Amino acid sequence: MLDLLPNLIVAGFYAAVAFDFWRGGKPDSAPDSPRKHAPWHQIAIGIGLLLHGILLSKSLFTGGLNLGLTNALSAIFWLTVLIYWIADIKRELHSLQAFVLPPAAVFVLLQGIFPETHLVTYADKPAFVWHLVISMLAYSLLTFAALHALLMAVAERSLHRKPTLLRLPEFPPLLPMEKLLFRIITLGFALLTLTLISGIVFSEELFHQALRFNHKNIFALISWAIFGALLIGRYQHGWRGKKAIRWTLSGFALLLLAYVGSKFVLEILLKR
Repeated sequence: MLDLLPNLIVAGFYAAVAFDFWRGGKPDSAPDSPRKHAPWHQIAIGIGLLLHGILLSKSLFTGGLNLGLTNALSAIFWLTVLIYWIADIKRELHSLQAFVLPPAAVFVLLQGIFPETHLVTYADKPAFVWHLVISMLAYSLLTFAALHALLMAVAERSLHRKPTLLRLPEFPPLLPMEKLLFRIITLGFALLTLTLISGIVFSEELFHQALRFNHKNIFALISWAIFGALLIGRYQHGWRGKKAIRWTLSGFALLLLAYVGSKFVLEILLKR
């Protein structure tokens, strides 16, 4: 239990901010009087990020580079929360914490409860290090984009007075949210492109084969094509609203299958 205490503390910081935000979205709270962003939210998230980063540095680099499933998911959501925390300094993205912080709290707990070990034997290869850094940033940005798209879907339903399972106390205007979404997707797509290229270089260096057509690479390529088509549709045909949200979530779902799905099969199911 004492070993799990640091993870509980980090999850507690994330959960406290999310709970305080959700508390403002109760049915008895006035929907037309948005709450101000509490100053302690940014401080609490910052402390959580710092402690979470220390936990990751210990678990990722113990006895080599440990890229177990729970470690990898915890690292991706650490980066996702970090991106949100930085973006929220200049933009009013307070509603997004309702989507970003709860899964981050869950995955930092899972990291402590189910410590999976998957030591990478080629962590000393420069090509792999660059591939890993770029891919983690790409997955985190596109995770942020998917959560942002979910927020936009809730905001759009709220705008049209449609019933929704979620009731949030405030929303940024939809137009700035949409512009931010496509900026994130553009950057995430560029990094995903570099991920695929660096993966080819890394595969060539290690396995003397440019690209192995396994299910992970196939899903990643389809996801890349979906995000690319979305950006073309946006800048050539003005795609927006529900269409943009659907394409974003579809691309992210395939990326999730490519990375998390393959790691789950290899590290959890095939070990039994």
